[in-house]
Amino acid sequence: MMKTINSVRWLVLPALLLALHVPGAWAMGDDDSNSKTPDCPKGQVYDSKSKSCVPDKTSSLSDEDKTNYAYHLAKKGEYQAALNLLDTLKNPNTKEAWNYRGYATRKLGRTDEGMSYYQRSIAIDPHYAKVREYLGEAWMIKGRPDLAKEQLAVIKTLCGVSCEEYRDLQAAINGHPES
Repeated sequence: MMKTINSVRWLVLPALLLALHVPGAWAMGDDDSNSKTPDCPKGQVYDSKSKSCVPDKTSSLSDEDKTNYAYHLAKKGEYQAALNLLDTLKNPNTKEAWNYRGYATRKLGRTDEGMSYYQRSIAIDPHYAKVREYLGEAWMIKGRPDLAKEQLAVIKTLCGVSCEEYRDLQAAINGHPES
């Protein structure tokens, strides 16, 4: 009996350790840049190269870092700060920059203007699921669930029903929009 208990203990311990470490490893592989972006003091942006906050006027700061930090600001509710940062891009004509400009503008209550920015993002990359989600949410604000459902159908073809964009737009259509 004691030998069986010891054998089981040697099997359970590695399984327990694996269960504790695997979720952390999966989280590290998460592609959501927003979840890893730290808050910086006002007037600074997170620089992915130096892994630190730097003044937003730093010439070596990439447009990609500025764009990602603008989205971070917008998700925190700092919509105007996000737009101000997007205004400093050397190349503002990217799918992400237009999408995040649309998001911040929509959140400021300027839905039609935001939708025009979403359309610019779609023109660059019609397969960009995140812009389809936000356009669908804008259609819900405009009282057009039929057009939101059209975006949901497009998202389904892009990444299926289990991707975050599909789930978030479905929740908005069902009356549970993002916070």
